[in-house]
Amino acid sequence: MAAETGTETGTETSQVLGRSVERLEDPPLVTGDARFAGDINFPHQLHMRVVRSPHAHAEITSIDCRAAAALPGIFAVWTAADIPDIGPVDFRADRASENLKPYRQPVLAKGRVRYVGDPVVAVFAEDPYLAEDGAELVAVDYAELRVIVAADQEPGEFSPGLGTEAALLTHSFGDIEAAFAGAHKVIALDLLTGRHSGVPLETRGAIGRYDAANDILELHGAAKVIHRNKETLVAMLGCDPAQLHLHECHIGGGFGIRGELYPEDVLVLVAAKRLGRPVKWIEDRHEHLMCANQGREQRHLARIAVDKDGHILGIDDEIFHDQGGYVRTHGSNVANRTMCMLTGLYHVPAFRAVTHFRLTNKTPCATYRAPGRFESTFVREQLIDAVAAELNLDRVTVRRRNLIPASDFPYRLSFDEPHVGDLNFDSGDYALLLDKALTKFGWDDLQADLARRREGGEMVGTGIGMFLEEGGRGPSDGAKIAVDGAGGVEVITGGASLGQGFETAMAQICAAALGVGYKSIRVIHGQTDRIPYGIGAHATRATVLTGGAVHVTALKLRAKALDMAAELLQAPAEALEISDGTIRRRDDAAGATMTLAEVARRLAPGSKVLGGREPGLWAEGFFNPTDTVFPYGVHLAQVKVDPGTGGITVERFMVAYDVGRAVNPAMVEGQLVGGCLQGLGGALYEEFAYDENGQPLAVTLADYLLPTLGEAPEVEVLVTEDAPSPLNPLGIKSAGEGGINGVGAAIAGAVNEAISIPGAVRRLPITPQRIRDILRAAAGRTD
Repeated sequence: MAAETGTETGTETSQVLGRSVERLEDPPLVTGDARFAGDINFPHQLHMRVVRSPHAHAEITSIDCRAAAALPGIFAVWTAADIPDIGPVDFRADRASENLKPYRQPVLAKGRVRYVGDPVVAVFAEDPYLAEDGAELVAVDYAELRVIVAADQEPGEFSPGLGTEAALLTHSFGDIEAAFAGAHKVIALDLLTGRHSGVPLETRGAIGRYDAANDILELHGAAKVIHRNKETLVAMLGCDPAQLHLHECHIGGGFGIRGELYPEDVLVLVAAKRLGRPVKWIEDRHEHLMCANQGREQRHLARIAVDKDGHILGIDDEIFHDQGGYVRTHGSNVANRTMCMLTGLYHVPAFRAVTHFRLTNKTPCATYRAPGRFESTFVREQLIDAVAAELNLDRVTVRRRNLIPASDFPYRLSFDEPHVGDLNFDSGDYALLLDKALTKFGWDDLQADLARRREGGEMVGTGIGMFLEEGGRGPSDGAKIAVDGAGGVEVITGGASLGQGFETAMAQICAAALGVGYKSIRVIHGQTDRIPYGIGAHATRATVLTGGAVHVTALKLRAKALDMAAELLQAPAEALEISDGTIRRRDDAAGATMTLAEVARRLAPGSKVLGGREPGLWAEGFFNPTDTVFPYGVHLAQVKVDPGTGGITVERFMVAYDVGRAVNPAMVEGQLVGGCLQGLGGALYEEFAYDENGQPLAVTLADYLLPTLGEAPEVEVLVTEDAPSPLNPLGIKSAGEGGINGVGAAIAGAVNEAISIPGAVRRLPITPQRIRDILRAAAGRTD
């Protein structure tokens, strides 16, 4: 989609929505004026270093902190015994899941460690180097216990009387037994998605500060979901909500893992208040790769039942979900999203998924961009390809036959389990997007060209990944908007900016509804002392949910301004319009006018013309959606495999995505391209490997491989607006996770075709060694 740029003067103000205008948030980021967590400092601050477990599973038999405490410059050394009143980090999801609460992570390990990197001791010092020196002097003795490194191993003991299978989760609908009994063909696959996660440029950081004069505790460096984190912290610390303020700064990438509540966030707050000095903690890269939330690791024993023409009759899946050492803030959300989104955009009459939600002795897992969807799309699309291969049908034909038709929308997916909510697909034309994507990619001509290349000895192939996304989940979000006497507009939200262009999108939505230039708008976010509520930025909610609130609030403010102007201009409010911040009659462009700034001054407190009106030109509004939105997409990949090395080159990749309505097309493209490159990492390179003792083998960027520009293809993008959502006034859907969702599926399918072994790829990432193993096995070699 070509990006449209330009000024915002004259009639273009009303057209700002849907245009690729310049981003508002970029100047400080590109000029070096941004303030990240590492840039935030307070006088007399202490620095925290965490002593972490070197064992994957062990009892703590003794801790000796005397040498560390005696080191000059060390201010305090804490173990769990020093903070007995601080409970485990609570859930922000699944708050009512009593069966998961015993698996929550303590702020400092109590009696037992459950993964390499588990926090055991916190050291506070005058500078970070002394803190590290002090940490090295802490002596901890351990008695090692049995280590579990895979979710499909025999479950063990989490704690006395409590096993490591925390839950057995089920999602189902239809008669699954009848579907498989009457099938023409049943195909079974054993599939694995490898453990990986987001690796933002900026590691985690947190700064706690206590304002004793006002009895206010502050957390700086917060991100993503600061209002929800505040709720959790208020409960954990036992304080009044007014006594705790969270402040977002600039963020060097989020991707789902930054901004969740971790033990270190709690520690800096508790220490700041009890030690009477600000406390700062900045994670190093080794810690990040060992301790920050990981994700994706699942094993699927999946089956699909079809008739002779390839129509799906049923899908059955037994899932082993590797949760790692503890259940963190998301509860069982990733496992649940995997199951409920597994059927995707296909009509499936019967379905059953059973997940063994198990803990292992590895870093805890949680959400990473498109949680549960990247995994389920890989499984579902591999099943579809297997059907095509088994029945000797075209891959595209099988997909077309099973897509939910446009005439069936809105489409309801109802599960048998009463605790599982229905999915209500709001709008879509899946077949139309598939056709557009194939046409833009030149699919038919490409197949003939690749066939010729394979005849010439090259290993080349294409793959398809079709997927469904979900975004804008409520229940509600709000905004406050005010116009000052100089005509400046301030939008205050509880949203969060993680680099996705949040400020620009909110300004565009406000500008279009209010009738002002978007560059006159200042967007405030990430400050819990400025607004008492907010959904943050997670699960692609921001544009739909917070944007909906900004739209509603801007319309309220517009109505207020027109009401006042109608009296002053002696004209009915419905006869007036606002353009470029100026109010005039629609039918008299040369007539009397007044600006929003003038209206704001007339409505100032003490003004003689208030006429009983509330002072100030401001408004507060809320958007309460009835359901979520469901954008969708198609990923197409073309790869070449080197039979000697097993290396895979991605020659082409395309993302086709229906966004409903694009607020800023260039930012949508940026989200899709960035997500796609992250998906290539999970498909081909990135993996947190562990040995049999639970020792992590990828704790540096030399071992945890990220795709670089050398491996990145020029991602082709097709953004369509064929299915606006009827669930919000702007028709918008979400775009934050559409770029990553189908990458693993498309790459796997392309590799299978390239090596001419249908269904050969059973595990992500598809590393060169795994390809060589597949090729050797196919050739009957054991060397």
